[in-house]
Amino acid sequence: MKSKRRLAVLIGAGVAPLIAVTLPVGSASAHGYVSSPPSRQAQCAAGTVQCGPIKWEPQSVEGPKGLKSCSGGNSQFADLDNDSKGWKVTPVGSTTSFKWKLTARHATSTWQYFAGGRKIAEINDGGQRPNETVTHQVNFGGLKGKQKVLAVWNVADTPNAFYACIDVNVGG
Repeated sequence: MKSKRRLAVLIGAGVAPLIAVTLPVGSASAHGYVSSPPSRQAQCAAGTVQCGPIKWEPQSVEGPKGLKSCSGGNSQFADLDNDSKGWKVTPVGSTTSFKWKLTARHATSTWQYFAGGRKIAEINDGGQRPNETVTHQVNFGGLKGKQKVLAVWNVADTPNAFYACIDVNVGG
């Protein structure tokens, strides 16, 4: 009986590492999005607006730095680029706080905000690793009315950035 137990332990000890080595590795749960005011992907995740696969992973809108699209160039997230989809517009003041929710905290070069066809803010983090939430005060610099804000998180140690669009009504 002792030899059967010893054999079972040896087999179990030998198989466990093989199973661990051969199990598929999942992709990293990704990265971050603007949660307040609710970005388009936050609205998808909450079911406020009906969307495709972005509703399951609002933090995954990643693409090469320098893009100006809400989807980060990802065709699977094309819903985010559709301006006529019925996005809820948040009334904001001339200066507004944008809160990012980060699920993987990458070293950051800059955070950028665009509205009205121009950059309205840039925060340089100099390669620092951010907290799980990051909030920026952004001044709209005289812009008024309905605006689509493109918020960009530029990662310091990769050629990629994370993108979020937020529909706001400045002064409304």
